[in-house]
Amino acid sequence: MRITQHRVIALSAAAVVLAAATAAAGPVRVNPTGVNVSTVGATTVFLTFGGLTNQRPAEAFWCGGLISAAPAVGQRCDPARIFGQLPVRFDQSTASGSSAFTDIMSIPASVARRAFEDARSGATSSFFYVRRFVSLSGGPDEFVAVTCRMAGGGARVPFSLTDVQLSFEGKPTVQFVQPGASPPAITAELTYTGSGRLRGRWEVIRPGQPMPEERDLLSEAALPIEERGSQQRYAEVQRVDVFLPPTGKAVIAGPDVHRIPTDLEGQYALLLRIEATDDKAADSDLSAVGAGATVVHSGGVAGFPMPVLRYVVGSTPAAAVHAGGVTLLTPDQTSTVPAGGHLDLTWRDDSAAVLYRVEMQSSTGELVGAALVQPGTGVYRVPPFIRDKVADKRIRWRVVALDLQGRAIGASVWRTVTFVEGL
Repeated sequence: MRITQHRVIALSAAAVVLAAATAAAGPVRVNPTGVNVSTVGATTVFLTFGGLTNQRPAEAFWCGGLISAAPAVGQRCDPARIFGQLPVRFDQSTASGSSAFTDIMSIPASVARRAFEDARSGATSSFFYVRRFVSLSGGPDEFVAVTCRMAGGGARVPFSLTDVQLSFEGKPTVQFVQPGASPPAITAELTYTGSGRLRGRWEVIRPGQPMPEERDLLSEAALPIEERGSQQRYAEVQRVDVFLPPTGKAVIAGPDVHRIPTDLEGQYALLLRIEATDDKAADSDLSAVGAGATVVHSGGVAGFPMPVLRYVVGSTPAAAVHAGGVTLLTPDQTSTVPAGGHLDLTWRDDSAAVLYRVEMQSSTGELVGAALVQPGTGVYRVPPFIRDKVADKRIRWRVVALDLQGRAIGASVWRTVTFVEGL
């Protein structure tokens, strides 16, 4: 078939436009491109990927070596040297800004151990985090790597929280408090990398207020810059501002217990909200990836939601305590759960149980759900599907204390709770 000169010129012009667009888009970029990480434990790092053009992020791996990703773009992990995959529970990644993507790289301790063993056997003392991006328009996949340099977890490692435990006098269980009295002293036990200033605040959720969603409980530094300041806020009890040296562990005192409200009967929740701080080792430069013109400070980043410490204010009815020392706290016998609301079952475990079994039945006595809970927890969130398994939208529940052989050594009384539709 003959092609006219006009057609040739048109095709050439289209090719030039396409080539220019491809050149302008360029490869997906990341900042920082390399970070120091702990050799002996977990590390969390805030990353920004920029230059996404009709692409979506896929899986991420850690590995000890890279090979060509051809026919894809970039370098991918050598299958023979993969240390691990980013766990789904730690994946806090989200779209951000203009053609950008925020990724919270939470390196598990198991990956750090594999990398250390690899280095001890003669390999280099660095490894790689590789994220794959899939084209939605038929283009090749792109692999983008971040170099992780093992550095012992000291001052030059990003200031990140890898574990946070809240407790009343060393006990993380739900506490029962008489109206007008003060709860026991509160502490926060922190495991972290690097060194920096921990800033934040203690907040309290009063009875009747909605509980926060999981994203509301993330540290501020785990959010892209445009989402910071948008998390659900509650009444502030006391500020937190302490310097953490590069020791990896610290215990900080909670708020003054006399400032914690106990005036209304019901369930309260105490939150430790961690704010983002300036930490050079944790900075992500948006201009380096074409995602903005600022530097995102991410000191205090954590790849998990902060824990919630609960306490219940009220008088314990005598009928609530049964053999085995299991005391039900909330909800009480007359409680209702609105549509879309969470149902948390709480109790005080004063027995010598090694496990607690939470049992849920329909009003006709049919078992609709059961779960095992470790001692010292004192709370269980009922899965949403339980609501759909009861025709009359009512369940009754109890808590059974178990010994080492799984035998019941005591049980609470049964309580009924009603799910209300359309509220």
